[in-house]
Amino acid sequence: MSSLVSTSHLQLAAFALGTVGWILCTVSMGIVEWRVWHVGNTTVISSGIAWVGIWKVCFISYLHVSPGYKEQFCHKFSGYDSSIPREIYAAQGLLLIAMCMGLLGLTATIFALRNVCMGITYKTLITRFFLVGGCFYILAGLCVLIPVSWNFYSVTHNQSIAFPPSYYMPSSPAAQEAGAAIPIGIVAVILLLLSGTFCLSYRFPVTANAIMES
Repeated sequence: MSSLVSTSHLQLAAFALGTVGWILCTVSMGIVEWRVWHVGNTTVISSGIAWVGIWKVCFISYLHVSPGYKEQFCHKFSGYDSSIPREIYAAQGLLLIAMCMGLLGLTATIFALRNVCMGITYKTLITRFFLVGGCFYILAGLCVLIPVSWNFYSVTHNQSIAFPPSYYMPSSPAAQEAGAAIPIGIVAVILLLLSGTFCLSYRFPVTANAIMES
C-alpha cells in the first residue's frame, strides 16, 4: 500500500489544482466583467464605464432608466439575439460544458484516490479512473480556453456590438479592455490542463501486490 500511495502524489496535486481550476471556471462564468467598455457619452452611463459579460451587460447610471433600477442597470441577454456576437453565446455553452466536465474529472479522481488510499490494488480500476479524470480535466480546460481566447481577441481588436436600444448601450466604445473574468479564466485553463497532465501521467507501480483485472 505504501508503494501505491507514494506513486500518486502528482495525482493528489491534480485533484487540488483541478478543484481550484473548476472553482475559477465557475467564478469566471458568473461575473459580468468580461469586457470593460469606456464610453464617451455619460448621459445614461454616468460613470463612463460599462461591463459586458456573457449573460448580461451592466453599468452605473444616476438616471431612472428602468423600473427598479436607480443606480445600477443590468440587461440580461434573452434567447438568441442576432445583435449579440457569437463569442458571447459560445462562451455560455462552452463554460457550462467545462463546469460539467470539471466536475466529472473531480469525481473520477476522487474515486481513484480513494482506492489508492484504501489499498484497493486493482490496477485497471485505478489507472482507468485517473485516465478518465485526466481526459475530463483537459476537455474542461479546452472548453474554457476557447471562449477566453475568443473574447480576448475581440477586446484587443476593439470590436463593437450592435446592442438594441433597450440596452442603453452604444454600439461601440471609445476604448475597451479585458475584465477580471478573462485572467481568471486563463488561470483556470492552466490549472485544469496541469491537472489533466498529472492524472494522465500516472503509472501503476510494478512492485505493488496488485490484483490484475482482465
